Amino acid sequence: MTTATSSMALASGSLKAADGRSRRRIFRNGFWSALCIALSFLTLVPLFSIVFLVLQKGLPLLNLQVFTQLPPAPGLTGGGFGNAIQGTILMVFLALLFSAPLGILSAIYVSEYDPRSRLSNAVRFVAKLLTGIPSIICGVFAFSVVVLSTGTSSAIAGGAALAVLTLPTILLTTEQALLGVPKALREASYGLGATKFQTIVRVVLPEALPAIMTGIMLAVARAAGETAPVLFTASFSNYWLKSLMQPAASLSVLIYNFSTLPYDYQIQMAWTASLVLVALVTITNITAQVVFSRRKR
Repeated sequence: MTTATSSMALASGSLKAADGRSRRRIFRNGFWSALCIALSFLTLVPLFSIVFLVLQKGLPLLNLQVFTQLPPAPGLTGGGFGNAIQGTILMVFLALLFSAPLGILSAIYVSEYDPRSRLSNAVRFVAKLLTGIPSIICGVFAFSVVVLSTGTSSAIAGGAALAVLTLPTILLTTEQALLGVPKALREASYGLGATKFQTIVRVVLPEALPAIMTGIMLAVARAAGETAPVLFTASFSNYWLKSLMQPAASLSVLIYNFSTLPYDYQIQMAWTASLVLVALVTITNITAQVVFSRRKR
């Protein structure tokens, strides 16, 4: 009886200790989960604050004429910044035209063909290094290579500067997108007799396309908002762009120029340009994600 009683007491004590440990684990888990959720909402505060401020300051001047007219002279009212929207879209397009094919093809090589070679490691290292270089350095590089060679600031030079900025982002995100494709899909393709090239083109790239587009949209968002590289290479113009070899206006430079003027109307127009820039990047991003997600399905 004494032995049985002792065994029951020990078992009861063990159950109580296990129950206490379980409660402590549940409490710690709940505490850290609540803390993570609270911090996640805290990180959204600056984002919503910026969006609210841009909407509040930019909406009063938002009308059709800001998209169709040229900027007013300092101190005057009216007008718009249609030429800056034109220049921004054109230079971002040129940047993607230069950087997207090179970045995607480079990612295919370092991910699919020779991932462990010295060349692949060097490409990854240089790409990661370029992501940390200040944008003004890219502007100086494009200025020395393109502007000094052609003798003039131009949209081509601005696109080249932005291409240097977007290239490492596209390369690294594309590589991660390709690595995310399951190996079973590649093995199934090889099993059906497809070559490596056919597997990449018909299986790997279509599967990774939504993630690749996400990386490209990140590059677009960065390129559209850069000021220093465009200021060095494309300068600014108060007129419509008629040639790629002319100075080109951009929203980021217009925002910088107008925000430094001592005129209320120009400052308010800088807020409206900020709103339009945010809207353009957001709409482009959402559209690309919806279109390519549907295509994947």
